[in-house]
Amino acid sequence: MITAAPAQLTLNQWALTGKWRFESEAVVLDDASGSIVYQFQARDLHLVMGPASPATPVRFHVLLDGLPPGNAQGFDVDNGGYGTAVEQRLYQLIRQPEPVRERRFEIEFLDPGVEAYAFTFG
Repeated sequence: MITAAPAQLTLNQWALTGKWRFESEAVVLDDASGSIVYQFQARDLHLVMGPASPATPVRFHVLLDGLPPGNAQGFDVDNGGYGTAVEQRLYQLIRQPEPVRERRFEIEFLDPGVEAYAFTFG
């Protein structure tokens, strides 16, 4: 069980908190709470993810530099940073307005059973 992410990450570095299981292509959250923290620089940040069990939605909350994303929200979150993974697919979590700069992204899962595969950028 990892209880806290490092205070500082370098560009393109990520960290997990919570109880995760590493599988061949994904990490799977086994507890009711866990997060992925990622230091990135891109306009769009996407995550390929979904519930490990079909028809079992997983709620999540996204932060950008420790705050709700506001006008930097992606298509799959509200401006408070909340969303729900309901199927295995690519989720657009952040869409930064100009100017694009290096940011700290965090996604906290509010339910167990998410499978996370890969970040992609735009």
